[in-house]
Amino acid sequence: MDAAKRLATLNRIRKLSRLMDTSIRIPLTGFRIGIDPIIGLVPGAGDLISTAFSAYIIFLATRFGIPRQDLAKMIFNVGLEAVVGTVPLVGDLFDAFYKSNIRNLAILEQHLTVVEPKLKEVSDELYSGKFSQV
Repeated sequence: MDAAKRLATLNRIRKLSRLMDTSIRIPLTGFRIGIDPIIGLVPGAGDLISTAFSAYIIFLATRFGIPRQDLAKMIFNVGLEAVVGTVPLVGDLFDAFYKSNIRNLAILEQHLTVVEPKLKEVSDELYSGKFSQV
């Protein structure tokens, strides 16, 4: 995968992770949730859909050659959220606080800081809006 595709994939992972875990600010609290706990409110199918989104994020992260131990942590994060998420209401509250996708994004970004620091720097600049056009 060339640098442009790697950059696009990293930014896709960032957007999906934030959409799932931190895209909505709760007024007057500053606490952020994503659509993950909201989707999880749908009995049965909601947790499957959320887990599928999280699995897709992990799939995208594997394109960066993430080490096995980091991949195992990412799978554990999603698995824990999927299992606890099946408990009505308690699971949805857990989803809102645990934020497995943001945790997995942090694991990937830590890996990229070591392995491909230039890619992460360019991605940070583009994602934060320092460049008006991509």
